[in-house]
Amino acid sequence: MKDNRPVNLDISTIRLPITAYVSILHRISGVIMVVASFLLLWALDLSLSSAESFASLGDLLSSPLAKFVVWGIVTALIYHSFAGVRHLIMDFGVGETMEGGILGARLVFVLTAVSAVLVGVALW
Repeated sequence: MKDNRPVNLDISTIRLPITAYVSILHRISGVIMVVASFLLLWALDLSLSSAESFASLGDLLSSPLAKFVVWGIVTALIYHSFAGVRHLIMDFGVGETMEGGILGARLVFVLTAVSAVLVGVALW
C-alpha cells in the first residue's frame, strides 16, 4: 500500500478557516485562565494577609504593567466565555452550517474586541 500523504506538513502554509482560529484560541484562552488563576489566588492571599500587604498589592496593581496583565486576563476570560456560549448554542443545533459557523466566529471576535476596549477604558 502506497501512502500519498505529505511527510513534512508545514502548518504555516495551510489556510485555516476562521472557525478553526476560534477553536484554537478558545483552547489557548482556557490555558491562560488556568495559569492566571494561580496568579489571582496569590493576589487574593496577599490581600487577605494583612492591611500592609493589602496596601502593597494596591500599589502593585496600580502600575501600567499590572493593569496590562489584568486586562489580558479579563480579555481571555471574556473571549473564552463568548466562544463557550457559541459552542453551547451550536450544541443546540443552531449555527452548525458553515455559514452559521463563520457568522458565529466573527461575532465572537467582534464582541471580544468591543469588550476588550471597554475593559481597557475602565482600567485606565
